[in-house]
Formats: sequence, C-alpha cells, structure tokens
Amino acid sequence: MISLSIHKKPLVFFCIALLLWSMTCQAAPLKPTRFKDVVEKAQKLAEKPFIETKNKIPDALKKIGYDQWRDIRFDPKKSLWLNTPFNIQFFHFGGLYQQPVSINTVNKNSTTNIPFSPDFFDYSQSAHNGLQMNDLDFAGFRIHYPLNSPEYADELISFLGASYFRALGKNLSYGLSARGLAIDIAELTGEEFPYFHEFWIIKPASKAKELSFYGLMESPSLTGAYSFNVRPGEETLIKVRSVIFFRKKVKKLGLAPLTSMFFYGENEKSKIGIDFRPEVHDSDGLLIQGTNSEWTWHPLINPRSLLINSFGGGQPLGFGLIQRDMSFDHYQDLEARYDNRPSVWITPKSEWGPGHIELLQIPTENEFNDNIGAYWVIDHSFEPGEAFEFAYTMSWHAGNRKRSALAAVESTRIVSKPENVMFIIDFLPDQTQEEFLIKDISPEITILNNYMIKNSQLLENTVTRGWRLIIEVTLDQESMINKMLSKNNPTVELRAFLKKDNTPISETWSYTYQP
Repeated sequence: MISLSIHKKPLVFFCIALLLWSMTCQAAPLKPTRFKDVVEKAQKLAEKPFIETKNKIPDALKKIGYDQWRDIRFDPKKSLWLNTPFNIQFFHFGGLYQQPVSINTVNKNSTTNIPFSPDFFDYSQSAHNGLQMNDLDFAGFRIHYPLNSPEYADELISFLGASYFRALGKNLSYGLSARGLAIDIAELTGEEFPYFHEFWIIKPASKAKELSFYGLMESPSLTGAYSFNVRPGEETLIKVRSVIFFRKKVKKLGLAPLTSMFFYGENEKSKIGIDFRPEVHDSDGLLIQGTNSEWTWHPLINPRSLLINSFGGGQPLGFGLIQRDMSFDHYQDLEARYDNRPSVWITPKSEWGPGHIELLQIPTENEFNDNIGAYWVIDHSFEPGEAFEFAYTMSWHAGNRKRSALAAVESTRIVSKPENVMFIIDFLPDQTQEEFLIKDISPEITILNNYMIKNSQLLENTVTRGWRLIIEVTLDQESMINKMLSKNNPTVELRAFLKKDNTPISETWSYTYQP
C-alpha cells in the first residue's frame, strides 16, 4: 500500500499541474474587440478566396419545416445579461437556417466566444428531442428589451438568415425586414446573398439605454465590417456604419436595402373576391425626401410582371418603405395585424456617391413571400481590391408619423375600364395648411409613355377636410396592342402635386399603372 501510494503521487501532482495550466490557458481572456479590429479582420479575409463555412448538422434538422424549427425554443431563463435592460437570446440551427453564426460578447477587459450548447434550448415540444446537438452553431440572435412595459422584455431586434434583420418601435409588430447589403439585385446574372457569420455584442451597463455590436459579413465577392448602435423607443433608432472590401468585381451594389410585402390594397381590388380582408400588405408606399425639398410618395402595387422603378435627383436626404395606413378597419386581420406593422426610414450619414433609389416589385400570389425591395444603387462598379465605407441611420416607427409640413397622400384608388382609367387621390393637409381654400390651389400633373389625360378635377373633401384629385387617362388600344406585341410593358407613369402660387403645398404623388 505504501509503495503504491509513493508511485502514484508524482502522477497525481502532474495531473493537477496540467489541469491548472489548462484552466489558466482557457481562462486567459482575449483583448476586447473594437470596430477597427473587425475592419482589419474583414480586410484580411478579403485577401483570401471565399470558403463557405459549413456545419455538421443531423439530417433530421436539415429537412425540418419552419413550424418544426420554431418548436425548438430558447429558454428565456438562459438569456445573457438578465441583470441589464438588454437580454440576448439565440436562434437554433436547422431548417431554412443552416449558415453557422459565431457569437462573441465584449466587456471592458475581454472578448469571450459563446459556444453553442443544447442547454440554451427547450426541446420538449420538438420531435427532435434527444438528438445529438453538441456540435452545432447558432443560426443568429435576438435582443429583448422592455420596449412597451417596464415589466416585460419584448423582442426588439433579430438577426437571422443571410444579412437579414428586423426591429420594432413601441407598440408595433414585426413586418418588413432590412438587409446589410444587396449584391447584383434584379440583375439577369442573379443575386448574390452575403451573410453575417460572426457578431461581437458589447455588454451594456445595468441601466443602459443603448446597445452596440459589430458584425462580420462575407460572400464570394466581398467582405464587410458593420457597426450597429441600437436605441429603443417610440422610434427605435439603429445607427449603421460599414466598411466593405471587394474580392471580385461587383457590378451593382445596393445600400440600406429594405424588403417588404404588398399583396393588395385600396389601389388594387382584383383579389378582393377571394379574401374578406380589404387590404393585405406590410408596406403601402415608398417615401423619398429629395435634396430639392420635394417629398415623393409612390404607392406600391402587386405587378403583373417584374417592375423596377428608378428615382434620380442625387443622394436623397432620406427614403423608406412606409405602412402609412394604420387603420385596423382597413385590414380586418386579427392575427396578422397589418395595421401594426412598422415603417423604416433611412437617413444617409455619409456621402454614398452618385446613384439612384431603386424600387423592385415582384408579382406574388400570396402574402407569405416578400415581393418588394427598396435600396440605393451606386453608379459605380467595384473592382477587386477596392474598399468602400458608408453610414446611415434607420428609424423603425409607426407609419402615421409626419416628416414634412406638406399635404400628404392619404389614399389612392383606381377605376379601370378598357378605354380609360381613373385615379382618385386624396391629399390630407398639414395643420398649418387648414386656411388654404380650394380656389387657391391647383394641380400640376405629368404623364409619360405617350398616354393622354382626358380630364382632371380638384375637389374639396368635406369629410377629411382635405383635397381630392381625380385624373382620367385615355388608353390608346391600338398603341397598347403594339406595345404588347413588341414585349414592352405599357405602363402609365404619372406624377402630380398640388400648388399655390406655383409653390408646392403637397407631396408629389408618383404612380406606375399596368393596364
């Protein structure tokens, strides 16, 4: 017994020493990550060929549907930083979301990677309870914050899938999404989707009102470093700063891209017969603030064929996809609550260079597919080795928020016949315009593509205390047939605004109509 004990002591001491050394190495913190560190990482990554990150994933998780994936639920008790206003939760890998995302936390002294663990999740409602889940990664993360009540941490913002993210202002429900970047969108060569594969979230103070984090983006053509600063509230503000490095030539780059859904609305009644709901959409128009003090409102449509509108005039002061109509009576959907969907306003905070706003509208047969895109296109093709830096602020807010003292377009309705089409546009004046009389106001109307205005009339709307503009356009049947045979889309392009003494007093109503 004594000799056995003597022989084991050196081995025991060696094992203890090895364990202590190993623990010391593992506990050695990485230095705190700063934005410039992420920029340097993106720049070095761009110098190497693109290698798609893959994850070992059970076959059963690869094939699950969206509802099955949602049955794997994060355990709220395992949220990070429950002692601060901002709690962090993670999304599980699988189904539609099979791109691994690495999550790090940053405090004053160190950066720590958060490894995936099945202990974060509740599998009791899932058919995949009991599967080996240890070798996975996260699919994304979400931030919770007491947005609507001090007693409950609402979901505030989520990053999930490619470079998609979405956020909320007070008393709103999720609707449209944003993306980090759009590459070759609406090009015949096909779109390339970059994705965020690593994040660094900075630990907030115990009474913090803002949360900051960084993201590393990658795709075959480029890499990017992103800085996000989120301030929740009535309007949730997100400050975005990005530095992009190009691996390959990129013909078309879309900045601050927004993605939404428009199935039908008051301006398109063709689908009413199959649905009790008067309107179904996440956004109902594109709003643009030009540098020339012009505000343009372009109602969305569900087009018969792919439709792309370009809006020039230089870099705007702002633009966004807006859910202006927030009346429940106009939707009647107790589940989807389209009347509560947020609007997003983009304000550039740097020089983006020459370019234009592009509005992409894709035909859809249901409300489950996003078919609307809006973004700024730079009039420049980027070459390998180039870098580009830009910044902007996003406001996620209720769509009835006014941004100008001009009369706003309240509604657009259309009456179509084989030989003509009538547009009924209601303008709602600003409070400062209530003294304007109908006799003092006149419309300015422009029509393109060789169509003719048959008649126009401006009326006082005694119900809304606003103004109603009616425009009747003649449709030249022979000309339309020739256009159809030549495969040109016979769209009616209209612009109209109200003026007093040659000074605009309303937004410019802009519309694209497909006869």
